[in-house]
Amino acid sequence: MSELAHLNLIRFLDFYFMFTFLAGTVRRLGQYHSIGRLAVSLPGRWPRLLALVTQHRTIFLTWSTVMPALLALLLSLIQLVASRQLWPQAQMTAGELARHWWALAAAVPLGLAMFALDAHGILAVGRIDRAEMEKYFDQAEYWLRSKAATVVRVFTLGFVNPRRMVATEVRKALVSTSALLNTTLWWVSMQTALRVAFGLTLWLTWAATRA
Repeated sequence: MSELAHLNLIRFLDFYFMFTFLAGTVRRLGQYHSIGRLAVSLPGRWPRLLALVTQHRTIFLTWSTVMPALLALLLSLIQLVASRQLWPQAQMTAGELARHWWALAAAVPLGLAMFALDAHGILAVGRIDRAEMEKYFDQAEYWLRSKAATVVRVFTLGFVNPRRMVATEVRKALVSTSALLNTTLWWVSMQTALRVAFGLTLWLTWAATRA
């Protein structure tokens, strides 16, 4: 217990931030591998599908998608500057923090929220079913490539157009993926904001008690 009381929380944050980053990356290696395999296979196995996806690339390049990433980067830079430039000599142990109720009242809920959000981000990792996605990709590529799509369109007088249906489904999938990416990036921004807020609470407490 005495060791915990003498733990420098500001220096501990350096370790904590690196640990959460590495743990989250390791937990998502399976996702990265599946996505990488699909991306590498697209030009050779699904060239027409790739061309169709490229036509809708602007769905991803919107401010609603880019802003969370920029915000996360900005918050990370603020954190880095604060810890390495503004207060490099700052020390705030757990015991010192406990002696200031006003600082403790801010640090405890922020710390708990930060730990909970980071733990959820590390543990709750979704699985990408690459085999299922490949099956859908094969179906889409078939209708984009096959002459049967033209035959179906002609015999149904244009009411059933397989290629147009594929294009519509691809666009829906891209919009859904973009929304998911946007949500994920905002989640990352919230995690970073909590880390910065918790760290600044410690640093400002140290500054106030040393003034």
